[in-house]
Amino acid sequence: MKRQLVSLAAVAACCAALPAAAQTTLTLSSWVPPTHALTIAQGEWCELVSKNSGGKIKCNQLPRAVAAPPGTYDAVKNGLADVSFTVHGYTPGRFVFTQMAEFPFLGDTSEPLSVAFNKVAMKYPQFVQEHQGIKVLAFFTHGPGIVFNTKKPVTKVEDLQGLKWRVGGGMVNEITKTLGMNVTLKPAPDSYELLSGGVMDGTLFPAESTESFKIDKLVKHATMFPGGLYNTSFVFMMNPDKYNKLTPDEKKAVDDASGEVAARIMGRNWDKVDRRGIALMQANNVQIVKADAKFVADVKSKTSQLEAKWAKDAEAKGLKDAAKVLAEFRSEIAKASK
Repeated sequence: MKRQLVSLAAVAACCAALPAAAQTTLTLSSWVPPTHALTIAQGEWCELVSKNSGGKIKCNQLPRAVAAPPGTYDAVKNGLADVSFTVHGYTPGRFVFTQMAEFPFLGDTSEPLSVAFNKVAMKYPQFVQEHQGIKVLAFFTHGPGIVFNTKKPVTKVEDLQGLKWRVGGGMVNEITKTLGMNVTLKPAPDSYELLSGGVMDGTLFPAESTESFKIDKLVKHATMFPGGLYNTSFVFMMNPDKYNKLTPDEKKAVDDASGEVAARIMGRNWDKVDRRGIALMQANNVQIVKADAKFVADVKSKTSQLEAKWAKDAEAKGLKDAAKVLAEFRSEIAKASK
């Protein structure tokens, strides 16, 4: 009996001396507030990765962003954070193919748009190849773009002119130019300061941003379009060196949570706060105008040239039959929306 007790004690001592199982930590950076849909969605993605890995991977959401929004892509590329997201349009001229997801009237909710965008973009290797220096985890979009301002109702194209607008860059910049709008490219988090100080009269945003960027009590008017006046394309990304150092099982855990799965997580969270944003607008007596048929037709006639230009630019950069790819994207949106 004594020998048995000694033997058990020896085994216990031996096991206690063994090192704990190694754990991989992913650092997550977000340039939007902690309560923003994207910060929450990014955390939800990482929880899924951790579950997929059997707890081998854990996440460290950094308390503040490692870079300003336009610098986030390069921050992940250079390893300042392992995982983050960015708006393609924040670095003008860098991305062409992804502008496909930013045209007017594409869809009324983020999840089907994001699923369709990710599916088509992952199908054609040129989209990923455009993202040098990072590993693409997923492509996604926000909800339909709305016109907000502090001055007057916007019911026709002419009402868009004569006011000063903040936009985020990308295709929305081209859309606003064709509509004769006076725009300044600034990241979304700058909106409160710009509007509260009177530097800008309005901003183009999805519904959720009224709450996320605390402009719900600043804006007085909102104009909504069927399918949105515009959209914004995002990339969810990871530092490639960090990914390459993962074990095969850990890579699978990341891969299984990425692609369409991640696009759905992002889109679903965005749709949830878009609904809340609209309710908040109503609670704050924001005057909501729904663009009528003539307003929509006028916008279509002015912006239709942008699709042809995009197709030409995309083909010049190596995407064959770009107009066909855009048509395929619209078809996938319709399928995902059912």
